[in-house]
Amino acid sequence: MRIARTTKLLVEPPSSATGDIAFNLIVFFLVCASVQPDRGRLQVLPTSETADEKQQQTENIEVQLTRTAVLVNGDAVPLARFPAQIKAALAAKKTPSEKVVIVKSRPDTPYHHWIRVTATIEDAGGIITLQLEEEREVIVP
Repeated sequence: MRIARTTKLLVEPPSSATGDIAFNLIVFFLVCASVQPDRGRLQVLPTSETADEKQQQTENIEVQLTRTAVLVNGDAVPLARFPAQIKAALAAKKTPSEKVVIVKSRPDTPYHHWIRVTATIEDAGGIITLQLEEEREVIVP
């Protein structure tokens, strides 16, 4: 006697679990993906100034950057002599508050030029502060 076989094959997988599987895969790839943020060169900026520090600001070294030149306290310095001159100027300074170097940069200054000069200042022991805006006194008649 022959027994009749009834084979019921599951044609379609259950779709109730696909949302859970997709969510688990997304979480897995987000956790496993290594995201490293872009980092620049670390830089310590000094705090805001008080009235006494504004008087001391005239004693600080001022470096102006143009497209091709470096000016130290208003005097043009060749880029090859800049490291020696900044080291000599900072050697006379004793405290960290005296080693503040004001860096002024024109908008057309190339980034690599700015990085090279500020790295030289930091290597010489200077603390960089950026002058972003100048205060101007306008007299209206």
